[in-house]
Amino acid sequence: MLIRGHNLHVEIHGAQDAPPMILLHHGLGSVRAWKSNIPDLAAAGFRVIAYDRWGYGKSDARPSLGQPYFADDLADLEQLMNQLEIDQAALIGHSDGGTIALYFAAANPQRVTRLVVVAAHIYIEPKMQPGMQMILHTFESDPDFQKKFFRQHGEKAASVFKNWYDGWYKVEHLAWDMRPTLSQITCCTLVVQGEQDEHASPQHARDIAAAIRGARLWLLPGAGHMLPQDCAEVFNRKVIDFLR
Repeated sequence: MLIRGHNLHVEIHGAQDAPPMILLHHGLGSVRAWKSNIPDLAAAGFRVIAYDRWGYGKSDARPSLGQPYFADDLADLEQLMNQLEIDQAALIGHSDGGTIALYFAAANPQRVTRLVVVAAHIYIEPKMQPGMQMILHTFESDPDFQKKFFRQHGEKAASVFKNWYDGWYKVEHLAWDMRPTLSQITCCTLVVQGEQDEHASPQHARDIAAAIRGARLWLLPGAGHMLPQDCAEVFNRKVIDFLR
């Protein structure tokens, strides 16, 4: 689908007239990251829209990313909804996708019916930089990780990783804090994080929930950053119950 001059790979599952739900993948992910979630969400009666964000997966290449403000991703999401003639939708965002969902819900409260954010980032924690170094080491040295990563992103794989790493690993981002923005979110919100998340402490999720009026907090014991994939069954059930 042509969005703002670049092509995005978009997948739609479920009935045309079902309540729409948009999935926003994590910073190194793609639509493939939701493969254990989409079937259950669609079977539960939702029209599930998942897409490779610009620069990822089967979407067009991109020169750089826009962390931590994600202006282009927010513009893409708005245009995607407009072209699909979706006035309102539930948003589910994981990690970077969760941050995008938070920004979008704050700026467009009338367009978001419900919001689920998983391991989203709203400021830089000391824990994040060692976590990124760990991922860099894995990307450079783990053949299995490399194989799976190239399967997701093809010939763009190296640039996807570089853009993500370079976009976050900047000294000027240390002062970034979007907590004041979160008070503008008015929809029912579920904040999710694994208690063993490698890239953020449980306090990070508590701060997100505290900043959004009426938000619910779910900290899952034993789960890490990739909670939607590693704990798909319990995650799907919790999200479906919340959205209903």
